[in-house]
Amino acid sequence: MGMDDIDIELDEMELIAAAAGYHYYTSITRQPSRCISPIGSGFMNEVINGQDDFCREMLRMDKHVFNKLSDTLRQRGALRDTPGVAIEEQLAIFLNIVGHNERNRVIQERFRHSGETISRHFNNVLKAIKSLSREFLMPPPANTPLEILKSNRFYPYLEDCIGVIDGMHIPANVPAKDQSRFRNRNGVLSQNVLVACTFDLHFIFVYPGWEGSAADSRVLRAVLNDPDQNFPQVPQGKYYLVDMGYDNMEGFMAPYEGVRYHMHEYRGANLLPRNAKELFNHRHSYLSNAIRRSFSVLKERFPILKLAPQYAFHTQRDIVIAACVIHNHIRREERNDWLFNSVEEDGGAREESCGFDEPFDSQSAFSINEEMASSRRDGIASAMWNDFMNKWDEW
Repeated sequence: MGMDDIDIELDEMELIAAAAGYHYYTSITRQPSRCISPIGSGFMNEVINGQDDFCREMLRMDKHVFNKLSDTLRQRGALRDTPGVAIEEQLAIFLNIVGHNERNRVIQERFRHSGETISRHFNNVLKAIKSLSREFLMPPPANTPLEILKSNRFYPYLEDCIGVIDGMHIPANVPAKDQSRFRNRNGVLSQNVLVACTFDLHFIFVYPGWEGSAADSRVLRAVLNDPDQNFPQVPQGKYYLVDMGYDNMEGFMAPYEGVRYHMHEYRGANLLPRNAKELFNHRHSYLSNAIRRSFSVLKERFPILKLAPQYAFHTQRDIVIAACVIHNHIRREERNDWLFNSVEEDGGAREESCGFDEPFDSQSAFSINEEMASSRRDGIASAMWNDFMNKWDEW
């Protein structure tokens, strides 16, 4: 073979190699991208792209509300996408746990991640949502709430009322050495959570972690005496409604003690109030139902609050705060949320048991305010009764 023949054979081989290289390049550039979808795959795709009812059931909120919360966590830098798990999936893992009280093993199967991954993202999301509490748990406006302003039952008598305060008992899982302190009057281990809310069912303030045996009035006094708790200052002349477990004092108006109070006590033959104190208590109870309805929605949306979860106590405490933050987010973003609608349809008649009617604490440090607070309450009750007797055809 001559040199010319060798050169021709080499040129042909180079052409073949170049063609093979070009074919390989075009084949890989035409392949679909294998990067992770922003909403993950499998179960997450089914939730996000499936029926609205399925999304509500699994995530405990509507799709657009879920997307808004994901965007908020991303924009605030509270969470970051990780390799294989986008923020949306991290949030969905958390919501599946608190919204169904599911165990780690069930969530592993559902999302196809390891137990360590599930646990890590649960804790990260819990911390992230808790970090939004200052933004979502806001003091109420000082002006008269619409729920009072538009009702001649409440206006002008209660025009300075800005919200409701009560205690909410959440089942707790605590070590044996602490169980006597956390056992409430019903014999159940619980944490006593101090909560304030508006008549629009927004939570204003949440203070979890007190032992179940603690009286509501004691918890409130501790909060008011501790500036670090950041309880929103009650504007001058304004007040919250509180039940019989609290002192009647400046800024906090309780019902009359020893007078029928609960809605079921004003039914049947005992329908009509017989005096000014009964009329005041009836309207106080009716308006205070806002916090009982809020508790009802919160526990229905997040069943983990109905049972003692197997977490460290500080995590149990933080779950309550996170649940209240999400509750407020949903209330802001979707006025027609199905769970809120369910309590609105009750017409304010719901009486969800949230705490206990504890005896009045006569040793209150706030007793110096009692006379002024009692005088104001008497004036409101008298005005209500006079108008009821002279102007009203129905009550």
